[in-house]
Amino acid sequence: MVSMTVQYRSDGKAAIGRAGEHEVIADRPSGKAGGEGRGFNGGELLALAIGGCFGNDVQYTADEMGLDVEELSVTVTLDLDGSPLLATGAEMRVRCQLRNDGDPAELLRRAEERSTVANSVRAGFPVTIR
Repeated sequence: MVSMTVQYRSDGKAAIGRAGEHEVIADRPSGKAGGEGRGFNGGELLALAIGGCFGNDVQYTADEMGLDVEELSVTVTLDLDGSPLLATGAEMRVRCQLRNDGDPAELLRRAEERSTVANSVRAGFPVTIR
């Protein structure tokens, strides 16, 4: 088993998330619950995690397959509903072009199979607060 730990600490009304040397700001829109609009909200972070993980998995898989990705774009639409809001679905639109005009279909299929975040969201997992 592998574990990852990240940390969020308040910085005024926003929070700075840290993982190793990397940082991200989580905040609410300006004027909402003291938000200053300095960073992403939770839904945006979830959508970014889905798309970012998949994009990385495309690159890992391409490397393993000996393919060279010339262009990759991943657009994630996250649907939310209810009160409190819950993510009810996500759709990724992927544009992938390989050098030498290869067909990326098999690459994308394999990347989808291994995508940690998408597979975790699909399966669900417990979140505990201590």
